[in-house]
Amino acid sequence: MSFIKKMFDEKPWFGWALFGTAMTTIFLLGILAASIMERRAEALIAFKPVVKVKQLDPRNEVWGKNFPKEYSTFLQTGEMDFESKYNGNKLKDMLADDPNLVVLWAGYGFSKDYNQPRGHIYAIKDMRDTLRTGAPTNDKDGPMPATCWTCKSPDVPRMMNKEGIAEYYKGKWSRHGSEIVNPIGCGDCHDPDTMNLKITRPALIEAFQRQGIDITKATHQEKRSLVCAQCHVEYYFKGKGKYLTFPWDKGTNVEDMEKYYDEIKFKDWTHKLSRAPMLKAQHPGYETAQHGIHAQRGVSCADCHMPYVTDGGVKSTDHHIQSPLNNINRSCQTCHRESEETLKKNVYDKQDRAHDLRMKAEKHLVRAHIEAKKAWDVGAKKDEMKKALTLIRHAQWRWDYAVASHGAAFHAGQEITRILGTAIEKAVEARRELTKVLYNHGVKTDVKIPDLSTKAKAQAYIGWDMKKLNADKARFKKNLIPKWDKKAKARHEAMDKE
Repeated sequence: MSFIKKMFDEKPWFGWALFGTAMTTIFLLGILAASIMERRAEALIAFKPVVKVKQLDPRNEVWGKNFPKEYSTFLQTGEMDFESKYNGNKLKDMLADDPNLVVLWAGYGFSKDYNQPRGHIYAIKDMRDTLRTGAPTNDKDGPMPATCWTCKSPDVPRMMNKEGIAEYYKGKWSRHGSEIVNPIGCGDCHDPDTMNLKITRPALIEAFQRQGIDITKATHQEKRSLVCAQCHVEYYFKGKGKYLTFPWDKGTNVEDMEKYYDEIKFKDWTHKLSRAPMLKAQHPGYETAQHGIHAQRGVSCADCHMPYVTDGGVKSTDHHIQSPLNNINRSCQTCHRESEETLKKNVYDKQDRAHDLRMKAEKHLVRAHIEAKKAWDVGAKKDEMKKALTLIRHAQWRWDYAVASHGAAFHAGQEITRILGTAIEKAVEARRELTKVLYNHGVKTDVKIPDLSTKAKAQAYIGWDMKKLNADKARFKKNLIPKWDKKAKARHEAMDKE
């Protein structure tokens, strides 16, 4: 107090300066308080319901009436204008890009057709278009099971509620053709009454329950990854009922799941060339991401792929779900202070290392399948081939697991390079075993590898009649899909009247 009194006595202007400072501070605080109140009012106005969205309503456009900002960004998942070094959102034929894939998946649907994944808004269209789902009216191999729809639409929870979970999974893919028509959207992740994040797919809940974990009690931040984990995971169709199941009972790394599959003697298909009992990895993005530094530090999938955006003081989540590389300033630079070029180079460096290992693994695996075919052709017996075929199964499972989740080379670079390294090791060991078998049957020179330089040549080599497959699919799309859409339109009109 003596100091302040002294200042007033010796410097009369000090009082006026102190008064001015106080008034300025009060004025600025008043502006801040008014701004906060205004933004809160804007938020209340922005989220005032326009329509009542009923539970299990699958129509994204109806939800969009209440949440136009989120819906407008969701529609941007239809964009196809971005391409990174290894991926993007464009429609790209991955078999044409890498014909090795045709041989690796010989005898399985992925060797007919496999495109680069694109935005969620295309989920239904791409399911209908792909040759993997076959032509239900005349495809001798038959269409895929109904379970294949599970990750593609908010119509799925509605159908599960209508039919029961186990019953929903049964039957052929075409059974739900007129019912599942709305692409991945609002109802897959949100409760319409509260807009809280919600797990709508039972397979994820069941997988955690078997580990003694109730994920319905997860935190909001945890659910910002778990809603993605409903689909971006490894899974298989269990038993005759094709019940969707996650193979996590022994753990969630590549070796744990391999052991799980081996113990139940599961296979996705028998390879057409090598006759190996094969595993097809789906898209284990969630599992691989858990090995990376971001997930270990509590960063969720949505933090990077659906960053927050502020508009007029209202904070919302960007539902243009996409590669962070197309949105570095909001996805990465909220935490990292490096330049966009530096951050992009960091991603590409990790992807380059994984890609080099991937191509080495593919080279050995393609040769292993062809060499195994040669061994069968010259009279090899089952007991002679068992070890080599098991090695092929394990090698390709690891290769597929590493590449099928797309972003894993960045999400968990060290883990992916480790997995690819073991894939190469096992593929080389399989070829060594096959060399012994071939030698015992009089084959003492290298097995000739056919020209597999193009998708067409590779598909001809493994025996696909692509002209017929494409013609069958074209007839299916022309004759059956219009009938599905007509029924769906009538159902939607009935929903509006309810």
